[in-house]
Amino acid sequence: MKHMLLRLPPGFHLYLAVAFCIVFSGSALGQQKTVPSAESRERTAVAQRFATERLAVWQQRLNLQDWNISVVASHPSDLKPRTLGNIHWDSDKKTAVVRFLDPADYKIPFDDVLKDIEFTVVHELIHLELSPVLSALQRNDANRREEEHAVNHMAEALLELDRANRAAKASEAAPIANAPVPQK
Repeated sequence: MKHMLLRLPPGFHLYLAVAFCIVFSGSALGQQKTVPSAESRERTAVAQRFATERLAVWQQRLNLQDWNISVVASHPSDLKPRTLGNIHWDSDKKTAVVRFLDPADYKIPFDDVLKDIEFTVVHELIHLELSPVLSALQRNDANRREEEHAVNHMAEALLELDRANRAAKASEAAPIANAPVPQK
């Protein structure tokens, strides 16, 4: 068997090595990974704690306590386009992971980000609650849009009730906290 040797111009190996590094590092297009700022990391940590706390509340309210569910802040590349979250579950193991958009990827005030994260958690838990009923259906784009529409309305209604209830409790407690202290 004859071996053919490819003759390359001098320095071509170095050119290939540099080109390889540039292509695979993304630096040729200025796509270097940015290191999140301390503020960004802190917001993500606060959002993660908030999502975990609200998950516990809504998991109980939706009677999903027998599930082991976690929440994870995620970047847009980990989510489908034009979505703010998702859920993946294993019915046999009763485990689920809810992903929500990382606060670093929002362009709205942080209070609104937290409200949106809670909405995402509730929305995805409703999908989980409905999964036994909907799993038998033939899935297509039309009924997925209808499911999303219905789940959005249910999540909005539940959150509206929750926020109204919290506001009512806060206003009931306010007069007691502001009541004058009797003098002896």
